[in-house]
Amino acid sequence: MQTNGVHSVSPRPPAPAIGLADWGLLLLLSLLWGGAFFFVGIAVHALPPLVIVAGRLVGAAIVLHLVLRLAGERFPLAPGILGAFFVMGIVNNAIPFTLLSWGQTHIASALAAIFNATTPLFTVLLAHFTTRDEPLTPGRGLGVVVGFGGVVAMVGPKLLVGADASLLASLACLGAALSYATASIYGRRFRRMGLTPLATATGQVTASSVLMLPLALAVDMPWRLPAPPIEAVAAVAGLALLSTAAGYIIFFRLLASIGATGASLVTFLVPVSAIVLGTLALGERLAPEHLAGMVLIAAGLALIDGRPARWLRRRLGRPPERKAKG
Repeated sequence: MQTNGVHSVSPRPPAPAIGLADWGLLLLLSLLWGGAFFFVGIAVHALPPLVIVAGRLVGAAIVLHLVLRLAGERFPLAPGILGAFFVMGIVNNAIPFTLLSWGQTHIASALAAIFNATTPLFTVLLAHFTTRDEPLTPGRGLGVVVGFGGVVAMVGPKLLVGADASLLASLACLGAALSYATASIYGRRFRRMGLTPLATATGQVTASSVLMLPLALAVDMPWRLPAPPIEAVAAVAGLALLSTAAGYIIFFRLLASIGATGASLVTFLVPVSAIVLGTLALGERLAPEHLAGMVLIAAGLALIDGRPARWLRRRLGRPPERKAKG
């Protein structure tokens, strides 16, 4: 999944109204980011995780540099900014992409997406201990407890029977969510640096591709691997062009039109997209405890987000309409 802003939990002023076109973009973005789990679910049958991640990042970096040039922006080359790009690229791309890709060699893509939806839960906790302006309020605290209750519902039974590959894969996906949460806290500095979101995205993807390409070449030596089938190549291309490059571009368009609060709605939609794609295209089936965990995680996200509670208060506080006489 992809990046910051969408996982932000800091209090913000009311977001602009979400129009029909914005809802369309939100749904499209959820398909692109939910589709990342679908694409990985195809690619892992033929390619090692590091090769998948390297191909995804290099392809996305090329596209984003082209978009940056077309937008009339210049790639920042100051040493301090480049160093920050590499840190961000590690925690927001290299680590989570690798953990999620490896995790999907042992668990379903839909389940990986559900675990990844815990990112805001980790973000709330990290922000409480590492920032001064995002304390853990009672409402958010309750959301964290409920959300992690969903994690326990999914992982708890596996802990009782001992560690196996699926348990380690589940923990890897949770580690990816923790890495994304760390990135959402670290990434706040780029605004203070005066960088545009597009430049930030291009910088971090470029840095992570510079790191992951030689690692994949050294570890997996892809030239020694059997030629992958066309569907695996297409899946990596989809990851690069659609889930990463196009996903960033649409996300930044939403940030500009409806703000971070509105754009964060995609957090709720990505697991649904991943489940639908996994069920229809990959034949995946979730166990009852996974569905229960998803419901609890969604409830926790709703408590952290606050929008459902505010909507309910407005509805309950509205005086009943009087019937017209006559």
